[in-house]
Amino acid sequence: MADTTVRPDLIDALVAAVGDAHVTTGAGIAADDTHDEALTATSVTPLAVVRPATTAEVAAVLRAADEARVPVTARGSGTGLSGAAVPIEGGIVVAFDRMAAIVEIDTENHMAVVQPGVTLAQLDEAVAAHGLVYPVFPGELSASVGGNVATNAGGMRAVRYGVTRHHVLGLEAVLPSGEVMRTGGKVVKATSGYDLTQLLIGSEGTLALVTEATLKLHPRLAHSATVLAPFATLDQVTTVVPAVVRSGVGPMILEYIDLITMAAATAYVGLDLGIPQQIKDSALAYLVVVVEGRTAERVEEDTALVAEMMGAAGALDVYVLPPAAGAGLIDAREKAFWVAKANGADDIVDVVVPRASIPEYLARVSEIAGASGSWIAGCGHAGDGNVHLSVFQADANLRRGVLRDVVAAGLALGGAISGEHGIGTEKQHLFLELTDPVNVAVMRRIKAAFDPHGILNPGTLLD
Repeated sequence: MADTTVRPDLIDALVAAVGDAHVTTGAGIAADDTHDEALTATSVTPLAVVRPATTAEVAAVLRAADEARVPVTARGSGTGLSGAAVPIEGGIVVAFDRMAAIVEIDTENHMAVVQPGVTLAQLDEAVAAHGLVYPVFPGELSASVGGNVATNAGGMRAVRYGVTRHHVLGLEAVLPSGEVMRTGGKVVKATSGYDLTQLLIGSEGTLALVTEATLKLHPRLAHSATVLAPFATLDQVTTVVPAVVRSGVGPMILEYIDLITMAAATAYVGLDLGIPQQIKDSALAYLVVVVEGRTAERVEEDTALVAEMMGAAGALDVYVLPPAAGAGLIDAREKAFWVAKANGADDIVDVVVPRASIPEYLARVSEIAGASGSWIAGCGHAGDGNVHLSVFQADANLRRGVLRDVVAAGLALGGAISGEHGIGTEKQHLFLELTDPVNVAVMRRIKAAFDPHGILNPGTLLD
């Protein structure tokens, strides 16, 4: 129910757009609508939260906001880690949980057309019935497709399947003017002007609001196996990674986990992998490889090859986990953020570097941590160089310098500030300080072309 005593003309326009039952203000706004999962962001209660059900309603909301020069923040499931879904004080949140329809599953073309509020869990259940999979699993199945598009989400399967931008072939999106644009479609290639689909992916709600996405699906392979190997040094882990990648196995998951994160994550989910204590005492890092295939025989062959390569690289031991234990380990790894949060992490980063540079990068991170009296632990997608670190440093001013040094070290190796979480509001200062100013200037001009009055997610990515 909307309180029409605050900005009455605007609230009336929002009610006219989506109906009184789908506009909330003041005390009626749920706490979940005031934040995302960024550790350092502060919850903000906006002027109003609206829940449109159609593209036409989204267009009407944006027209009203643009005319009133009121900021708009898009919200999917609120699982983001960068602050991009935190509202602006006095602004409007457009929540997409009423736009959660799977419009079509095209089994002939291996495509799905979905609305932005569809969660990954809902999509996975629907396409599994057809023997298909949408392979982007960023670690939180309650995440929405719209949020994944906004952040170009990745996850552990990126080493084989890539990230969101590799699977989004077309979009319907609404500009701040209320104009509706369609990009791409059910084609896997096109050379027809600027690629507006790719421009919108990863733009964090700063250019347009996505109201529909056309996604590429893959055959769902029936067989898989999980191989776990503890190593005495991280150098050994990263040495074997290129060998696994070039072997032709095509691993679905290729992860490293440091000893602290392994212990905390398995304890968090109550998982005992049966690793002898003497191995645990000697292991500095673990490599997890998941292989999949159409037949059990092929998976068995690939598993044996991976195990052989790990042994040759100096693994302390190699374990082919039973299916339940393998699934449990992947579940524990996916909960690494929640483990870090539960243990009081002050911030997280997801710098990406060339995968061969991971040992050098982590050595530099260790130096930064030691020099600042910080504790930095983590894990990462060894197959694509995306390093996830939890930073424990309670002094905010000192932590700011630590984060800058950690990010700068990754950039010096040819990396990027974020591999999949996005910049949002919380890494914006690092992005603006460390990114080529020519690139930033071009981004500002693109932003102005899409959003001339600057109402879409101001404070996210650009200032």
